[in-house]
Amino acid sequence: MPVKSVRYRKQCGIRGLAKDSLPITEAVDKVKEMAEVKSNRTYKNGKKRKDADQTLELVMHLGIDPKQADQMIRGSLSLPHGTGTVKKVVAFCEGELAEQAKAAGAVEAGSDELIAKITGGWMDFDVSVAHPSVMGKIAKLGRLLGPQGKMPSPKAGTVTPDVATAVREYSAGRLEYRNDSGGNIHLPVGKASFTTESLTENIEAVVSHIQKSKPVAAKGTFMKRVCLSGTWTPAVTVDVG
Repeated sequence: MPVKSVRYRKQCGIRGLAKDSLPITEAVDKVKEMAEVKSNRTYKNGKKRKDADQTLELVMHLGIDPKQADQMIRGSLSLPHGTGTVKKVVAFCEGELAEQAKAAGAVEAGSDELIAKITGGWMDFDVSVAHPSVMGKIAKLGRLLGPQGKMPSPKAGTVTPDVATAVREYSAGRLEYRNDSGGNIHLPVGKASFTTESLTENIEAVVSHIQKSKPVAAKGTFMKRVCLSGTWTPAVTVDVG
Protein backbone atom coordinates (compact mmCIF):
# COMPACT_ATOMS: atom_id res chain seq x y z
CA MET A 1 0.00 0.00 0.00
CA PRO A 2 1.46 3.39 -0.96
CA VAL A 3 2.41 5.63 1.97
CA LYS A 4 0.98 9.15 1.91
CA SER A 5 3.41 11.90 2.89
CA VAL A 6 2.97 14.05 5.99
CA ARG A 7 2.40 17.08 3.78
CA TYR A 8 -0.30 15.31 1.77
CA ARG A 9 -2.13 14.22 4.92
CA LYS A 10 -2.03 17.78 6.27
CA GLN A 11 -3.37 19.08 2.97
CA CYS A 12 -6.24 16.58 2.97
CA GLY A 13 -7.11 17.75 6.47
CA ILE A 14 -7.38 21.31 5.16
CA ARG A 15 -9.38 20.28 2.10
CA GLY A 16 -11.97 18.18 3.87
CA LEU A 17 -14.10 15.70 1.89
CA ALA A 18 -13.04 15.38 -1.76
CA LYS A 19 -16.67 15.21 -2.91
CA ASP A 20 -17.60 18.56 -1.36
CA SER A 21 -18.22 21.21 -4.04
CA LEU A 22 -17.11 24.75 -3.14
CA PRO A 23 -17.79 28.17 -4.67
CA ILE A 24 -14.85 29.47 -6.73
CA THR A 25 -13.53 31.88 -4.08
CA GLU A 26 -13.64 29.26 -1.32
CA ALA A 27 -11.99 26.67 -3.57
CA VAL A 28 -9.18 29.12 -4.34
CA ASP A 29 -8.65 29.84 -0.64
CA LYS A 30 -8.50 26.10 0.12
CA VAL A 31 -5.89 25.42 -2.56
CA LYS A 32 -3.82 28.45 -1.55
CA GLU A 33 -3.88 27.26 2.07
CA MET A 34 -2.84 23.75 1.05
CA ALA A 35 -0.03 25.17 -1.08
CA GLU A 36 1.38 26.89 2.00
CA VAL A 37 1.98 23.56 3.72
CA LYS A 38 5.74 23.12 3.42
CA SER A 39 7.66 19.97 2.67
CA ASN A 40 9.53 18.64 5.68
CA ARG A 41 11.94 16.60 3.57
CA THR A 42 15.62 17.42 3.10
CA TYR A 43 18.32 16.43 0.64
CA LYS A 44 20.89 13.80 1.63
CA ASN A 45 23.40 16.53 2.51
CA GLY A 46 20.93 17.98 5.02
CA LYS A 47 20.03 20.99 2.88
CA LYS A 48 16.35 21.96 3.16
CA ARG A 49 14.23 21.54 0.04
CA LYS A 50 12.88 24.74 -1.47
CA ASP A 51 9.13 25.11 -1.99
CA ALA A 52 8.38 26.76 -5.33
CA ASP A 53 5.45 29.05 -6.16
CA GLN A 54 2.94 26.42 -7.21
CA THR A 55 0.89 26.70 -10.39
CA LEU A 56 -2.87 26.35 -9.94
CA GLU A 57 -4.54 24.24 -12.63
CA LEU A 58 -8.22 24.04 -13.52
CA VAL A 59 -9.49 20.75 -14.95
CA MET A 60 -12.91 20.62 -16.60
CA HIS A 61 -14.57 17.30 -17.37
CA LEU A 62 -16.93 18.07 -20.24
CA GLY A 63 -20.02 16.34 -21.57
CA ILE A 64 -18.59 15.78 -25.04
CA ASP A 65 -17.68 12.75 -27.13
CA PRO A 66 -13.99 13.34 -27.93
CA LYS A 67 -14.16 10.73 -30.69
CA GLN A 68 -16.51 12.95 -32.69
CA ALA A 69 -14.82 15.67 -34.74
CA ASP A 70 -17.77 18.04 -34.35
CA GLN A 71 -17.46 17.87 -30.55
CA MET A 72 -13.74 18.60 -30.29
CA ILE A 73 -12.92 21.81 -28.43
CA ARG A 74 -9.80 23.80 -29.25
CA GLY A 75 -8.81 27.46 -29.05
CA SER A 76 -6.90 30.06 -27.10
CA LEU A 77 -7.61 32.78 -24.54
CA SER A 78 -5.89 35.41 -22.43
CA LEU A 79 -6.56 35.62 -18.69
CA PRO A 80 -7.30 38.96 -16.98
CA HIS A 81 -4.29 38.58 -14.67
CA GLY A 82 -2.07 36.30 -16.77
CA THR A 83 -0.62 32.99 -15.63
CA GLY A 84 2.56 34.19 -13.98
CA THR A 85 4.65 32.45 -16.65
CA VAL A 86 6.60 34.06 -19.50
CA LYS A 87 6.77 32.00 -22.70
CA LYS A 88 9.36 31.94 -25.47
CA VAL A 89 7.68 32.71 -28.81
CA VAL A 90 8.97 32.42 -32.38
CA ALA A 91 7.31 34.03 -35.38
CA PHE A 92 7.23 32.78 -38.96
CA CYS A 93 6.97 35.87 -41.12
CA GLU A 94 9.03 37.93 -43.56
CA GLY A 95 10.48 41.39 -44.03
CA GLU A 96 9.17 44.19 -41.85
CA LEU A 97 6.80 41.83 -40.03
CA ALA A 98 9.79 39.88 -38.72
CA GLU A 99 11.30 43.07 -37.27
CA GLN A 100 7.96 43.95 -35.65
CA ALA A 101 7.72 40.45 -34.16
CA LYS A 102 11.19 40.74 -32.62
CA ALA A 103 10.32 44.16 -31.22
CA ALA A 104 7.18 42.60 -29.68
CA GLY A 105 9.27 39.99 -27.85
CA ALA A 106 9.84 37.07 -30.23
CA VAL A 107 13.03 35.15 -29.47
CA GLU A 108 13.37 34.41 -33.20
CA ALA A 109 11.50 35.67 -36.27
CA GLY A 110 11.87 35.00 -39.96
CA SER A 111 11.08 32.50 -42.67
CA ASP A 112 13.61 30.34 -44.51
CA GLU A 113 16.42 30.73 -41.96
CA LEU A 114 14.12 29.99 -39.01
CA ILE A 115 12.68 26.95 -40.81
CA ALA A 116 16.21 25.66 -41.45
CA LYS A 117 17.19 26.24 -37.81
CA ILE A 118 14.22 24.25 -36.51
CA THR A 119 14.75 21.51 -39.10
CA GLY A 120 18.30 21.26 -37.75
CA GLY A 121 16.97 20.43 -34.29
CA TRP A 122 16.54 23.77 -32.49
CA MET A 123 13.43 23.69 -30.30
CA ASP A 124 14.13 26.21 -27.54
CA PHE A 125 10.72 27.89 -27.62
CA ASP A 126 7.22 27.30 -26.24
CA VAL A 127 4.89 28.73 -28.91
CA SER A 128 5.15 29.53 -32.60
CA VAL A 129 2.96 32.00 -34.48
CA ALA A 130 2.82 32.52 -38.22
CA HIS A 131 1.57 34.90 -40.89
CA PRO A 132 -0.83 33.16 -43.34
CA SER A 133 1.48 33.96 -46.27
CA VAL A 134 4.22 31.62 -45.03
CA MET A 135 2.07 28.63 -44.03
CA GLY A 136 2.94 26.87 -47.28
CA LYS A 137 6.63 27.05 -46.41
CA ILE A 138 6.32 25.77 -42.84
CA ALA A 139 3.95 22.90 -43.65
CA LYS A 140 6.95 20.56 -43.72
CA LEU A 141 7.60 21.34 -40.04
CA GLY A 142 4.36 19.64 -39.05
CA ARG A 143 6.06 16.32 -38.27
CA LEU A 144 8.46 18.13 -35.92
CA LEU A 145 6.23 20.71 -34.29
CA GLY A 146 2.90 18.87 -34.37
CA PRO A 147 3.70 16.17 -31.75
CA GLN A 148 4.94 18.90 -29.37
CA GLY A 149 1.89 21.10 -29.87
CA LYS A 150 4.03 23.88 -31.34
CA MET A 151 2.72 23.93 -34.91
CA PRO A 152 0.87 27.18 -35.78
CA SER A 153 -2.85 26.62 -36.30
CA PRO A 154 -5.73 28.93 -37.33
CA LYS A 155 -8.01 27.19 -34.81
CA ALA A 156 -5.62 27.96 -31.96
CA GLY A 157 -5.20 31.57 -33.08
CA THR A 158 -1.49 31.19 -33.83
CA VAL A 159 -1.91 31.86 -37.56
CA THR A 160 -2.78 35.53 -37.91
CA PRO A 161 -1.98 38.60 -40.05
CA ASP A 162 -1.27 40.55 -36.83
CA VAL A 163 1.86 38.64 -35.86
CA ALA A 164 3.24 41.30 -33.48
CA THR A 165 0.08 41.30 -31.34
CA ALA A 166 0.07 37.49 -31.22
CA VAL A 167 3.70 37.50 -30.08
CA ARG A 168 2.94 39.96 -27.27
CA GLU A 169 -0.10 37.99 -26.09
CA TYR A 170 1.57 34.57 -26.09
CA SER A 171 4.74 35.94 -24.50
CA ALA A 172 2.56 37.29 -21.67
CA GLY A 173 0.92 33.90 -21.16
CA ARG A 174 -1.94 33.57 -23.66
CA LEU A 175 -3.16 29.98 -23.40
CA GLU A 176 -3.85 27.38 -26.05
CA TYR A 177 -6.17 24.53 -25.11
CA ARG A 178 -7.75 21.42 -26.56
CA ASN A 179 -9.70 18.58 -25.00
CA ASP A 180 -7.91 15.30 -24.30
CA SER A 181 -9.13 11.80 -25.16
CA GLY A 182 -11.21 11.70 -21.98
CA GLY A 183 -13.12 14.91 -22.75
CA ASN A 184 -11.14 17.01 -20.26
CA ILE A 185 -9.53 20.41 -20.60
CA HIS A 186 -6.54 21.35 -18.42
CA LEU A 187 -5.60 25.02 -18.03
CA PRO A 188 -3.23 26.85 -15.66
CA VAL A 189 -5.00 29.79 -14.03
CA GLY A 190 -2.17 31.46 -12.12
CA LYS A 191 0.25 31.01 -9.24
CA ALA A 192 -0.42 30.33 -5.56
CA SER A 193 1.12 33.74 -4.83
CA PHE A 194 -1.67 35.49 -6.78
CA THR A 195 -4.41 37.11 -4.71
CA THR A 196 -7.67 35.26 -4.25
CA GLU A 197 -9.43 37.97 -6.26
CA SER A 198 -7.04 37.61 -9.23
CA LEU A 199 -7.32 33.83 -9.28
CA THR A 200 -11.10 33.98 -8.98
CA GLU A 201 -11.35 36.37 -11.93
CA ASN A 202 -9.03 34.17 -14.01
CA ILE A 203 -11.13 31.07 -13.25
CA GLU A 204 -14.38 32.88 -14.03
CA ALA A 205 -12.89 34.01 -17.35
CA VAL A 206 -11.89 30.44 -18.24
CA VAL A 207 -15.26 28.95 -17.28
CA SER A 208 -17.17 31.62 -19.22
CA HIS A 209 -14.97 31.13 -22.29
CA ILE A 210 -15.31 27.34 -22.32
CA GLN A 211 -19.07 27.51 -21.74
CA LYS A 212 -19.38 29.72 -24.84
CA SER A 213 -17.37 27.13 -26.78
CA LYS A 214 -19.92 24.35 -26.23
CA PRO A 215 -20.32 22.39 -29.49
CA VAL A 216 -23.80 22.35 -30.95
CA ALA A 217 -23.60 18.57 -31.17
CA ALA A 218 -22.91 18.18 -27.43
CA LYS A 219 -26.04 17.17 -25.51
CA GLY A 220 -26.91 17.11 -21.83
CA THR A 221 -24.80 18.61 -19.04
CA PHE A 222 -21.78 20.34 -20.55
CA MET A 223 -19.57 20.93 -17.50
CA LYS A 224 -19.86 17.69 -15.56
CA ARG A 225 -17.14 18.42 -13.03
CA VAL A 226 -14.58 21.16 -12.44
CA CYS A 227 -11.57 20.73 -10.15
CA LEU A 228 -8.81 23.05 -8.97
CA SER A 229 -5.42 21.95 -7.64
CA GLY A 230 -1.89 23.19 -7.08
CA THR A 231 1.27 21.55 -8.39
CA TRP A 232 1.63 19.52 -5.17
CA THR A 233 -1.86 19.63 -3.63
CA PRO A 234 -4.96 17.44 -3.77
CA ALA A 235 -7.78 18.71 -5.97
CA VAL A 236 -10.84 20.63 -4.81
CA THR A 237 -14.18 20.32 -6.62
CA VAL A 238 -15.42 23.72 -7.80
CA ASP A 239 -19.06 24.74 -8.09
CA VAL A 240 -19.33 26.83 -11.28
CA GLY A 241 -23.11 27.07 -11.21
